[in-house]
Amino acid sequence: MIVQEVTIRNNAGLHTRPAAAVVKLASKFKSDFFIEMDGSEINAKSIIGVMSLAAPKGSRLVLRLEGDDEIEAARQLVDFFEQGFGEA
Repeated sequence: MIVQEVTIRNNAGLHTRPAAAVVKLASKFKSDFFIEMDGSEINAKSIIGVMSLAAPKGSRLVLRLEGDDEIEAARQLVDFFEQGFGEA
């Protein structure tokens, strides 16, 4: 299992477009992927779950990945968050 903390960097936060992109990227991997924010944990392969976070800029999220391809999944997903979803 890989657990990594990330910060939302883009100005608009985790809105519809980046939420969809996170789900699309996560779905490429077999590993389970969960995001925790303020004590709530969601399945990050669910668009409804990711959008329900409504994480604004500056939010700190904990990403948890577990599975056969967790290392590569974590690398790509953490990079995507750290790059501000291509919007920062």
